[in-house]
Amino acid sequence: ADLRKMVSERTFREDLFYRINLITVKLPSLRERREDIPLLARHFADRQAEVNGLPRTDFSADALNFLSRLPYPGNIRELKNLVERTILVSGKPVLDAADFDAQYLRHDEPAKAAEGSSFAGMTLDEIERQTILQALEQHKGNLSQVAVSLGISRAALYRRLEKYNIQVPCA
Repeated sequence: ADLRKMVSERTFREDLFYRINLITVKLPSLRERREDIPLLARHFADRQAEVNGLPRTDFSADALNFLSRLPYPGNIRELKNLVERTILVSGKPVLDAADFDAQYLRHDEPAKAAEGSSFAGMTLDEIERQTILQALEQHKGNLSQVAVSLGISRAALYRRLEKYNIQVPCA
């Protein structure tokens, strides 16, 4: 927001403007600094591994090229979300452009992703149970990774495992 303009239009308090306007920093959008995208993507991947106790994920050259070409209307948050979502869903040690493309399209066009859904005719409980089973298979029974990939807490995952009578072999 242009606070100077808002002050002149009297939609922002002038005294408050001068209190907070100690330093003005011009931060260009991600579209204006595409050369930073590979470095940022690697940072988000390393952070994801550290926070969630996952193995480090690498990117193929075509993956970094693909990421550098996206428009990012959501700026750096959109890049961060795409990288984190792709890591969690793919579970692969090295991501390629197809991994990101699938997640980018899936996030961008949820209606298209649902069109060919195998959930037709299933109840919501059946869909949830099937989704949990798929996540368990994808993450080889690692409940922490399953919970993160489903966007729920471990406690919530345990409740659902009990609700749907899903047995997870002990490691």
